[in-house]
Amino acid sequence: ICDGCNIAAQKRGMFDCAFCRTPMAGNDADGLAMIQARVSKNDPAAIHFLGQKYYFGTLGLQKDARKAFELWEEAAELGSIDAHFDLGNAYRQGHGVQQDNAKVPNSSQRRPFKDMS
Repeated sequence: ICDGCNIAAQKRGMFDCAFCRTPMAGNDADGLAMIQARVSKNDPAAIHFLGQKYYFGTLGLQKDARKAFELWEEAAELGSIDAHFDLGNAYRQGHGVQQDNAKVPNSSQRRPFKDMS
């Protein structure tokens, strides 16, 4: 669901999940449980999202850049462009991983994911 569709749904008074219509979580524990349910189904967007929560230390999680990096790697392998972007930033800045500019993707790379052709 794109942001525009999500905003349009909210304008119509629909504040639940724009994708599955599940009511939004009322607290951090419920929100984390909803994310982990999607992670267990190998949803790359959810895995990337959970990585962000670890990186910033939100939803009651302790900040853990290494764990975030591992989740972003998994999400990137499953096709998440956002996770691929965050991996590049992690390598560029040395957050959660040894700084390595050789591993930072650039615009000349044709295949950012190893399973895509």
